[in-house]
Parts: sequence; C-alpha cells; structure tokens
Amino acid sequence: MDRRASGPERREERGPAGRGALDLKTDQPHTARMYDYYLGGKDHFPADREAAEAAIAAFPNARTTARQNRAFMNRTVRYLAGEAGIRQFLDIGTGIPTSPNLHEVAQEIVPEARIVYTDNDPIVLAHARALLVSTPQGRTTYVEADLRDVERILEAPQLSATLDLSRPVALSMVAIGHFIPDVGDPYGIVRRFLAALPSGSYLVLSHGTADHDPGMEQMADIYRGRGIPFRNRNKAEVERFFDGLELVDPGVVLVHYWRPDGAVGKLTDMEVGIYGGVALKP
Repeated sequence: MDRRASGPERREERGPAGRGALDLKTDQPHTARMYDYYLGGKDHFPADREAAEAAIAAFPNARTTARQNRAFMNRTVRYLAGEAGIRQFLDIGTGIPTSPNLHEVAQEIVPEARIVYTDNDPIVLAHARALLVSTPQGRTTYVEADLRDVERILEAPQLSATLDLSRPVALSMVAIGHFIPDVGDPYGIVRRFLAALPSGSYLVLSHGTADHDPGMEQMADIYRGRGIPFRNRNKAEVERFFDGLELVDPGVVLVHYWRPDGAVGKLTDMEVGIYGGVALKP
C-alpha cells in the first residue's frame, strides 16, 4: 500500500467486518507508518516518508535500530515460547503487521499459543486481518484500544475469550514506551498491566535511548515537531520499568546484545539506539 500516486492527502479505507470507513489521516505522519518505512515496507504515505527521512537525517541509524528491534522481538518470543514455556502473549502497541508477526514466531514453536494484539491506530486496524491468522490449535485476536486505557484492554471480551489470566502471560511492550511522555505515567501503565498477570508471567520491553548517540535526541525532536510525543530514556530509566521483576540474562542491554543468534558482528553501540530486556514476574 505505497501511496505514491497523486490524490487527496486524507484517505479512508474500509475497516474489518462490521466497521465503517477508517480515516487514516494521511496528511499527518504516523509512528506506525514511519516505522514501516524504516523497515522497508510499503504501508506509508508522503507525510510519513517526509518525517521518516527527516528523522533519518538526524539519526542515520534509524533503519538499523528498527531492524535490530524487530530481530529482538523475534528472539524474545522464541525464548519465551521455547525455553520459558509461555503459551500466552499480550502484545501492546502492535503496529503494522510485518511478517513474521509475533504469533507466527510463537506458533511455529508452540502451535497452541494464544496471542492478543492491541493498538488504537487506524492503520493497524485496517490491517488487523493479517494478525488474525492462527494455527488450528492456537488463537489470535485483536483489541482496538489505547495502551493507556489498561482496564479497557484487560476487560475486553476478545481478551478473556483468548487468554486465561490465571496462567502465565508474556506482556510485550516493544518500542512503545518512548512514545509515552512522563506526564503519561509510563511506569504506572506497565505496573497496572503486570498487576493483572500471575506469577510466572514475563515482561518484554524495548525503549529508545540517546545514551550512545545524541542523534537519537535530534530524531526525537523531529517527532515532537510533528506532534508525536517522543521521550528517550537512559539505561537506568529503562531498567526502572523492570522494578520488582527478575531480569533474564543478560539484563537490559542494547537490543543487538540480547541473546544474539550468532556473533553481534560489526554493529557499534551508536548504531542501535534502543535498549531491551526480558524479566520474570516472581
């Protein structure tokens, strides 16, 4: 869906069955579509490309960071479904479907895995059907809700029909926390989700940082200048999300260092502006 053709900047698309047209506000840059651009996808519009290119000019490693973050997500899901024995996943701030999606990674290892995706972005809702494909043994569903509305997500009938919250759940909050300013209480949001999950559950979280390259803060300025909140956090601030949990080795690290499939290679810390970690709820 690469909208390079001329036409109106504001576009409507049909939503999933039972939904009317969705206003995608294509004249405004959107975090999910910008991320799709970094990953080399096609679900973006001129406003997204302009903002993404400005962000890349400020932080030339934006594409590398996005791809390493995606690889981190894949590795953490393989760890959780394989070594940790997790069968249920709650993915907050899903973003535009990009194969392999979380359920594809999990169900390749555990066909009976159950996944609930959540997002409030109309572009994601427009593509939600791609998230609803499941193995016969497992199940996937989608909840349209803002991550700040924790209770609405936890009380959604789609969630209760898919996940058993008396059993361990992996809570995935990948590359979403930096879009929550301090006034939005990002730590409180994470705590409220975790409070609803039983012992044996896990938190997977990644978060943007300017610790190793000030260009990340310049990139944050690009987002903020276009009306998108963006708050880089340092390592100690990211580690705070895991307070009260038991971090899985190697702890909170730049994502390319988190249990890499092979050698880390030639990437430098300046090239990967995002921390990540996995932790167990005791």
